[in-house]
Amino acid sequence: FTTVKLSSLRRHLKTHSDEKRHVCHLCPKAFRTATLLHNHVNTHTGNKPHKCSECDTAFVTRGELSRHRRYKHTLEKPFKCAICEYSSVEASKMRRHVRSHTGERPYPCDQCSYASKDAYKLKRHMLTHTGEKRYECYVCRARFTQSGTMKMHMLQKHGENVPKHQCPHCSTLLSRKSDLGVHLRNLHSYMEEAVKCRDCEAAFHERYAFLQHRKTHRNEKRFKCAQCSCTCNQ
Repeated sequence: FTTVKLSSLRRHLKTHSDEKRHVCHLCPKAFRTATLLHNHVNTHTGNKPHKCSECDTAFVTRGELSRHRRYKHTLEKPFKCAICEYSSVEASKMRRHVRSHTGERPYPCDQCSYASKDAYKLKRHMLTHTGEKRYECYVCRARFTQSGTMKMHMLQKHGENVPKHQCPHCSTLLSRKSDLGVHLRNLHSYMEEAVKCRDCEAAFHERYAFLQHRKTHRNEKRFKCAQCSCTCNQ
């Protein structure tokens, strides 16, 4: 990070600090900066000071307004991948996309060898360990740990009138043709730069093949103690 303003540098440095001096007077939450606190308080009060100039929508933060304008009005995608033709409205989505090229998984599960490229998928994965089933089928009341599993259940068990789109490369079944297109691009399209397995020498030009290969390492205990027979997968 570089800037010409000292004030901007000071503000940026706060993002690296764990200190949260700004406490909400309406709930126990605390924040690193006054701006974050101000935005949070607006969620309590319902105040939405950032108004769109092209429609009647208003937002709590300036960032939400910027995303809204790009999605709904300008259709601008300023964040472009240096490896492929992908571009995104949001920087966070671009960071996740780049990890599909690098194979980076910065969010590891502390109970098994699973690791994710984004925090949301890790939270969803953790439900498989807790056993919590938050998603309920409204037809038969069956419960599931993940929304995707519930949607697949709905499609397969209760979707007689729902069009089904079968992936030609794997067993995935999708209800919308647009979802099939996304699935094909994300998992089955050829990648110029091969994704390398972090546990062995294997490398893959297709995301699906890479994910199938990763499953072969799922229960491996790669870490061995030099002083006893103990082995661990983390």
